[in-house]
Amino acid sequence: MSKSPDTNPDDARLIEAGFDPALAPVDAIAKLRELRWKPGVGDTAIARALGNIADAGAAAMLVEMEAGAAGAIRREVRRALYKLKQHGIDAPAATAPAATAIHDSAADKETAAMFSPIDGEGARIVWIVKPRMQGGLIRMWALISEQEGLVGAQNTHLSRRELKSERDELERRAQVKLVDGDWRVADFIACEAWRSTPESRRGQVGNFLALRSELIASPPPTELVHPVYTELAAEAAGEPSVELLKEPELLEWRLPDAILKPYVDEINQAGESVIVLSPVHKQERVNAVIERATAELLSGDTGRRIQRRLEDIAYYIARVGRRTQAGWATAAAARLRDGVDVTKVLFFQAFIRTQLGTVAAAEQQKAEEEPRLIMTPAEAMRAREAREARTRRR
Repeated sequence: MSKSPDTNPDDARLIEAGFDPALAPVDAIAKLRELRWKPGVGDTAIARALGNIADAGAAAMLVEMEAGAAGAIRREVRRALYKLKQHGIDAPAATAPAATAIHDSAADKETAAMFSPIDGEGARIVWIVKPRMQGGLIRMWALISEQEGLVGAQNTHLSRRELKSERDELERRAQVKLVDGDWRVADFIACEAWRSTPESRRGQVGNFLALRSELIASPPPTELVHPVYTELAAEAAGEPSVELLKEPELLEWRLPDAILKPYVDEINQAGESVIVLSPVHKQERVNAVIERATAELLSGDTGRRIQRRLEDIAYYIARVGRRTQAGWATAAAARLRDGVDVTKVLFFQAFIRTQLGTVAAAEQQKAEEEPRLIMTPAEAMRAREAREARTRRR
């Protein structure tokens, strides 16, 4: 039987998602496999739970998870495997899991993919294209949103000429360039979006898994060793430059207001404190809030989403000829992947300051545009005198 996981917020979310530590080992492992698809459930919590299941199946799943894992997740997987080894359960020899690495075969080369850039709200288009036995092509078109998951998906049969015509028209209308890339990256992006789509909306985007099966026979991937780390290996080992923030993909990037506003409110309160503080002390308070925001926003689920977006930004801009900037984005993603202290990385400090500053500026502009509902005594007196003057003129 499995043991209860240690008290931890991630473990609590795992249990809230439906995992019962008291399940029989086979059932517990099956449930954990299912929950790897569920948004909000972290792989570190799953690895910890597997380390408490004294069964060879738990070790096998941990070995699968270790392939392509890095940073905190890999460390947790290794701890769990060591824990099982202490109970006499050895890890099996590693086998390549589905879609954790990119490799070529003759069949793979028949499938292609095209990617649009990611807009400021996190939306993009992905195409996966494969030749048909009957002639022509089948194309899966997917509209993906970082916030909403898979917004739409459909398959279309068309000729190569029609594909080129539709591509040219999309680029003309949207004023963006579609780039060619590996279909397995596109497949992972689409499957990841499908998993993060709320259950209430899945019926509105069609039967994605059935559409996918028309092009791809393998199971939907749950992990990806992103090819940017190989393509830009030297750059990934360097420092991410704050100059990256001047690129359109970063200038337009907006984290959700809901996760930024608590920090903005705290910064505003520090500036409006009734306690008389020197400008230096006020700035120290503001800096402390920004440092905490950097640490918290770049960890957990939000940190993983930011890492993934940086990887995909790097993948796209490398293909439009901006290799230097792609290297900076890859280096930033690698820092998140490896679990470094992001509060010490100048790029992330500047990134979070920019995000918080954008929300603060929008709030200030809104306040200036809205009519004042509360007036000072002097304003109230002037308003009354103006009303009386208008009455006398009548």
